[in-house]
Amino acid sequence: MEYSAQMKNRMRRIEGQVRGLLRMMEEEKDCREVITQMSAARSALDRTAALIVSTNLEQCIRDQKQAGESSEDLIKEAVNLLVKSR
Repeated sequence: MEYSAQMKNRMRRIEGQVRGLLRMMEEEKDCREVITQMSAARSALDRTAALIVSTNLEQCIRDQKQAGESSEDLIKEAVNLLVKSR
């Protein structure tokens, strides 16, 4: 799968969030602030995972339609990937 610039940029932002979290912990910031930022990073990861799965699913369904194949199993696999990522 080819990963778009948008996907890579999202991951770079998440990487920055995680570095910021470590810095907050080293500075012994308040627990609530750290947990709030952790939740934001997790949410960003979840949204990025959903984007990757949906983009891949869309392409795979197009490919299978062109080949005249059913995409039912592919859709089940995509849903399982999303569930597993949570």
